[in-house]
Amino acid sequence: MDVAIEQRSKGRVYALWGLVAIALGGASLGLARLERAAPVVPKASVWIGRVQRGALVREVSGPGRLVPEAVRVISAAAAGTVEVIHVKPGAEVDAGTALLELANPELELKALEIAGEVKGAEAQLLDLKATLAIQAIEQRGKVHDVAMRHREATRLAGAKEMLASRDMVAPLELAETRERAESLAVTLELEREHEKVLDSASRARKAAQKAQVERLRAQQVLREHQVAALSVRAGAAGLVQELPLEVGEQVAIGARLAKVVDPKRLRAELRIPESRAAGVVVGQAASIELLGQRVRGRVVHIDPAVEGGNVSVDVAIEEPLPPDAKLDLSVDGRIELDRLDDVLRVEKPALGGGPGSVSLFKLGADGRFAHRVSVELGPSSVSTVQVISGLAEGDRVILSDMSQWDNADRIELQ
Repeated sequence: MDVAIEQRSKGRVYALWGLVAIALGGASLGLARLERAAPVVPKASVWIGRVQRGALVREVSGPGRLVPEAVRVISAAAAGTVEVIHVKPGAEVDAGTALLELANPELELKALEIAGEVKGAEAQLLDLKATLAIQAIEQRGKVHDVAMRHREATRLAGAKEMLASRDMVAPLELAETRERAESLAVTLELEREHEKVLDSASRARKAAQKAQVERLRAQQVLREHQVAALSVRAGAAGLVQELPLEVGEQVAIGARLAKVVDPKRLRAELRIPESRAAGVVVGQAASIELLGQRVRGRVVHIDPAVEGGNVSVDVAIEEPLPPDAKLDLSVDGRIELDRLDDVLRVEKPALGGGPGSVSLFKLGADGRFAHRVSVELGPSSVSTVQVISGLAEGDRVILSDMSQWDNADRIELQ
């Protein structure tokens, strides 16, 4: 009986130890499961996107401002002192509106002097014409007189030759008559040559004097233009954007006096990051967002230089602007690079939005747990990117920054 009791006691001990072992094993398994439990992430703190199929328009974007297309920069045609300023920046003007008045007494005096020189040169030209006309008349008179004497000598020589054939004139007298006629013929030829030379010289002298008159007249016109330019006018209808002068200020020739722009003809000047500007070319479609409205446009100019890490791109606006659009108004622009049809796309993740591989958390069907997957991304737009592989249409993925969960392959959303 003692043996049976002892055996039963040992059995109970073994059973008790078995239960303890089972309990310990279960506890260990539970602890292991607790250690591998998914981190809990507040669902409200993550950004979830859905993979869609459709067209992906590749765009680049950048901030900018509205600038005028028609700009008239007014420079000083003459040096002077600012005497009166008629308008201020922001004023609307017409082409004939006087902006300011410059004073330059020395220039006005020179204009008067050159006007006197022109009058003197014109008087000299008239006097020269009269003198040359008198000389021409006198020379024609000489030619006529010699011609008359030559004809008379020629007739006399012919008569004496006839008389000499009848022995009525001595040979010596006949020879003298012939020599006189021949001498007058030579004199007549010389006078006619003199007349030609005199005429040619007269034309040259008159041309030289006329050139002098024209030169002085050109100087007079220039001086008059400079004097007139002392009254600075807008030259075109628009808005005075700049007038950086004060009364009494000295300005030099060529100095910038004012800038007048047409506020109705505006374009957008965008700043595109250098790293994304390589695909931008003239003629691409663009859009500009301003005052809550988006208008279409087209790229018309790309600055070849890079400034501050950005490339300046001009966009011509092809639709009416909002009524409140003004110069230098800030805008946001987008330029369409190309279009990919029928591709998988998703909104750009916070990290890794360009071509290449990226690790994302994909939500399960219940939306509670998300598993890490490797996704190959392709070309991107401003807000979307093409999905090459790793996701399917309709998949939901977490797009926010999940770098703090880099060691987890699964998370739980609550």
